[in-house]
Amino acid sequence: MEKEILEAKFKEKAFVYGLKNAVEHKGQAKPGKVLNSLFEEGLEKQDIKKVMPMIKEQVKQVNSYSLEKQNKLLEERSDEIQEREVREGLKELPNVDEGDQVVLRLAPFPSGALHIGNMKAYLLNAIYAERYGGKLRLIIDDTIGSEQKPIVEEAYKLIPQGFKWLKVNYSSPIVYKSDRLKIYYRYAKKLIEKGNAYVCSCNQEKLKINREKGIECGCRQYSIEKQLERWKKMFKGKPGEYVLRIKTNMKDKDPAFRDRILFRISDREHTRVGKKYDVWPLLEFSWAIDDHLLKITHIIRGKDLKIESRMEKFIWDCFGWEHPEIIHMGMVRLEGVGAKISKSKAQKEVKSGKFIGWDDPRTWSIQSLKRRGFDPVAIRRFVKNLGLTKKDIVVPIDKLYAENRKEIDNRAKRFSFVTKPKKTEIKDRPEIKKINVRVHPEKKEEREKKVSDKIFISEEDYEKFTGKEIRLMELFNVKLSENTKFTGKENKDIPKIQWVSDFENTRILMPDGKWVSGVAEKAIENLKEGEVVQFKRFGFCMFDNINETGEYEFWFTHS
Repeated sequence: MEKEILEAKFKEKAFVYGLKNAVEHKGQAKPGKVLNSLFEEGLEKQDIKKVMPMIKEQVKQVNSYSLEKQNKLLEERSDEIQEREVREGLKELPNVDEGDQVVLRLAPFPSGALHIGNMKAYLLNAIYAERYGGKLRLIIDDTIGSEQKPIVEEAYKLIPQGFKWLKVNYSSPIVYKSDRLKIYYRYAKKLIEKGNAYVCSCNQEKLKINREKGIECGCRQYSIEKQLERWKKMFKGKPGEYVLRIKTNMKDKDPAFRDRILFRISDREHTRVGKKYDVWPLLEFSWAIDDHLLKITHIIRGKDLKIESRMEKFIWDCFGWEHPEIIHMGMVRLEGVGAKISKSKAQKEVKSGKFIGWDDPRTWSIQSLKRRGFDPVAIRRFVKNLGLTKKDIVVPIDKLYAENRKEIDNRAKRFSFVTKPKKTEIKDRPEIKKINVRVHPEKKEEREKKVSDKIFISEEDYEKFTGKEIRLMELFNVKLSENTKFTGKENKDIPKIQWVSDFENTRILMPDGKWVSGVAEKAIENLKEGEVVQFKRFGFCMFDNINETGEYEFWFTHS
């Protein structure tokens, strides 16, 4: 990242962390301590040299102030500080007194199925609602969206299905923002009448320059009567001709907060309401109105939405409304999933046919996890263990697998499965037609496993152990070769490999969308669709179906 970009990104953070360090150390901040704090904000170690001069400048400025001024400035900007936190279960929600009705909300945008990457916010809202015996509202955030991220019709079914499977209990009815346009129009008009909003017809380039320089737009100066006339014209205008803006301080330290857009014109057809509306609110305006009208008490959301939260508070203040509690949490990046999890990417691949559907394992959607054999209890516990922290964290996907293993291990029957099967005939073996094997290593229940002269082992094992003595698991020892021979030895302290005799052709869909083919024990023919098994030394899998060619198809869960 270029030096100038880095300095711009971390300059304000360096100043505020400098204030914090100074107040903690009798008015004198240290650049090294400020540097450590910036790592919490995403600074990379390789960029230290590029930002250190800027940090020293900010610290020098902070140290030039009196301790009294440092304290005052820190109090004003304390919400910009990322505190280090220790996770010990879920902390209590702020400002909840005995007898209070806690109301939280889920607000997914219907651009696709819910996925594991955005589950933290949704499930924490649900878990807190349960903890406090509160109310949980499902609000489908279906404003018009953008051309890059359009609404997907099937998402209206996929989202409730995902929540139902996760045992998320929300109140009826579901709220659709596309049903509430007239409500938003009413409150937009009130903002205009209060002198807090104006209709702007400036082009984007001119507006960008004005915002950067902190210059008020000429449209802002019109009278309220004129603004109301222009508001009416918006409903007959073309995209880009008018937008409704809120009046903020054009000298605000954050240029992005200066006179933000509340409504814009769109002539695109809406999936649910067609072309009934042409003027659409941006999400932060609709949130501000709905969070008040639906009596939301606590909003749990990612810290990437801080400017939207600030916008909501500004709108609430315009109307003189009480503020719900807003709790920002850090983002979670899952390590080991193979690719970035994205609804937009999944939408593109599902539409193109590259993915088999929204339950394709590469989407990491809730539907795909269900089809892979995950237990909803495990997903809920995984999210709960992440906690409600402000810090961004990287979590190995293996932690989710570990939680799921706790739920499925005890009920998953064990079978043998070999990939790229290599047939070998065993000479001079004992006349054994079947053996009894345990269905689970910790259970006494057994089942029969057939044995014949022809044994299938994996091509990999065959090449690795040819000419060597190995043990066929649960059976006996043989020496692998073109004419594999029974050795008659009882020595078990040698390599043990999987084998199949009586078999069914089997293939397994892996998380990367690729199939692994092989043969599995014929006993799998007694499985029911949706049953989770463990193929020994391969992994847990869910039985999906028998395809047109007679192959047994499974979806890989995890190792």
